Amino acid sequence: MKSYYFTEEHEMFRQGLRDFLSKEVLPHIDEWEEKQQVPKSLWKKFGDMGYLGLNMPEQYGGTAADFFYSVIFMEEVSRCFSGGFAVIPSVHQYMSTPYILKHGSDQLKEKYIPKAISGELLGSIGITEPGAGSDVANIKTTAVRQGDHYIINGAKTFITNAYYGDYIVLVTKTAPEKGFDGFSLIVVDLDSEGISKRKLKKLGWHASDTAELNFDDVKVPAENLIGEEGMGFYYLMGGLQLERLTGAVGAVAGSEHVLEYALEYMNQREAFGRKINRFQVLRHRVAQMASEIECTKQFVYHCCRLHNDDQYAVKECSMAKLLATELSNKVVDQCLQFFGGYGYIEDYKVARLFRDNRILTIGGGSSEIMREIISKMIIDEKQYDRAEGASFPQGSQPIKSNPISNNHSKSSETTKTMSIESTTSVLKERASNAAPLGSTMKFDLGEGIIYLDGSAAANLVSNEDKDADCTVNLSKADFDDLLSGSLNPMNAFMAGKIRVSGDMSVAMKLNTILG
Repeated sequence: MKSYYFTEEHEMFRQGLRDFLSKEVLPHIDEWEEKQQVPKSLWKKFGDMGYLGLNMPEQYGGTAADFFYSVIFMEEVSRCFSGGFAVIPSVHQYMSTPYILKHGSDQLKEKYIPKAISGELLGSIGITEPGAGSDVANIKTTAVRQGDHYIINGAKTFITNAYYGDYIVLVTKTAPEKGFDGFSLIVVDLDSEGISKRKLKKLGWHASDTAELNFDDVKVPAENLIGEEGMGFYYLMGGLQLERLTGAVGAVAGSEHVLEYALEYMNQREAFGRKINRFQVLRHRVAQMASEIECTKQFVYHCCRLHNDDQYAVKECSMAKLLATELSNKVVDQCLQFFGGYGYIEDYKVARLFRDNRILTIGGGSSEIMREIISKMIIDEKQYDRAEGASFPQGSQPIKSNPISNNHSKSSETTKTMSIESTTSVLKERASNAAPLGSTMKFDLGEGIIYLDGSAAANLVSNEDKDADCTVNLSKADFDDLLSGSLNPMNAFMAGKIRVSGDMSVAMKLNTILG
């Protein structure tokens, strides 16, 4: 059935991401769970593919894609049998770096955003303290201005990406006497002198690093202040909606995935002479769960659309987080029951999923806090207003100077001088070294046609204008940049530089020629 929210381009992106995860992640998940660490080199691969800057401006190397690309990203990383793996890029891309992008100075953005998008730096968010969880007002960590620096003292706990990560968006009190007007957000490099770390042992999420941090007279440049001093609480309240929404997306996707995994087992396991998926009590339980998952998913998608349209949907995002995470607890518990005793054995991944899932109704705002927010809005008619300047519409940030884009422009100016014949020659060389495409593809470059026939034993390239299984429309300059490697195919696709007609599955094979 055609999706209301996802286009063919979205689904091409999903398939490309799923292939990437199948190659780079799934074969190693068990090893990372055992070692309780994901290698940082993996995030550079994510960055190279454009997966860490999906909603970030092109100015900093991002893609400026619509939010539903991030929905797909969250859904797919949630299908890798490891909540610990999935939370790492989620915290980095949706819970820490956006504060710098939305509220930070140009200098701060230039310092952190490009490297966060490329995967060179990994970010975390520091809110919870040993004595302050949901009660944010009770935070004790202080940042005292001394000249051109802040001196930070305090402690944070349960911080994802804090042990192996590179920087933290730290919630501090710069004016404790001012209450909610005394909070500030400051970016702190995690290798700063005076920071001590303790890696925490967890019930689940073993592949991710969660740490307790202590700050002892940590000296941080004043320029690392995010936005205005005293506005931190309001920035935080705005950012939490995205955190809760991505948590809801991951919870629904995880519920779907564990149910699929359970159904595979039920189709193999026999009891009393028949497969257990033939027992009515279990079939009806599956039907109930599948119905609840689908209904919740559609509501979560509705909330994602509100976010994509830049709506400050506090009530809806709180509802989505509450419903999706409570449902995921129910689903994984019942799916483990389907496995009987085997569900309690680590050889079956449902045991890991059961452990990993339990944190979802706690992290990002507990279910109790979600219910309190919702009840205040419905019963007390409380309204939550967005802090001034707290959001940008997706992909609409104004673009100023852009060293990444400028380099690309220089490349484009150079490649424009290349003739169609030269471009054809380069493609011929690439195609001859690649496996046969199995299809035909035509590149309409505006100023000329290049035809690739991969239907025989080898890929043949010509300038004939013939019907093809798939036609790819793009500028010649962008095509030359694709061939040179200065333009990432997925980034070009999501940025609208590539338009495809015909068989989309053929277009997905473009990487085999360019790779």
